[in-house]
Amino acid sequence: FLPSEINSAFLWAQLENLEMIQSRRKHIWSMYHDGLKNLADKGYVSMPNIPDYATNNGHMFYMVCRSLDERTALINYLKQYDALAVFHYLSLHKSEYYVTHGGKEVDLPNCDKFADQLVRLPMYFDLKDENVEFVIGKIKSFYSVE
Repeated sequence: FLPSEINSAFLWAQLENLEMIQSRRKHIWSMYHDGLKNLADKGYVSMPNIPDYATNNGHMFYMVCRSLDERTALINYLKQYDALAVFHYLSLHKSEYYVTHGGKEVDLPNCDKFADQLVRLPMYFDLKDENVEFVIGKIKSFYSVE
C-alpha cells in the first residue's frame, strides 16, 4: 500500500510544520490538564499522568469517568453544546468478530474499565483556546464544580 499523491502532499506539509503543530497540540493538552485537574483531585475523574522520564506528544487528551453511565451522560451533555467528545476503546475480547470466530471467554477487568469509562476530548490543531476553555467549563458544569 502506498499513499496517494494527494495524501502524501498533506503529510509533507504537516511534516514541514511538525514543530508548530506539536507545540500547539501540547498547549491544548496542557490547557485541558490544568483546567480539569481539580476534578481529578476531587475524585470525579482520572486523568493522564506523564511520568518524569517520558514526554507528551499531545496526541489526545482523555479522562476516565467513574462509570459507563457517567461517561455516556457526559458525552451526551457535551453534545448538547456542540462539543464532540467520544469514547475510545472497544474491548476486542467482547467484539462480535472475536466471539464468532472461536475466541475464548476471558476476564479482562482493566480492559473493560477503560472501554467503558474513557472519554476523549476534542483535540486538533485548529482548536482555539476559547473553545478548549468552553469545553472545560461545560465539564465542570456537568460535575457541578467550578
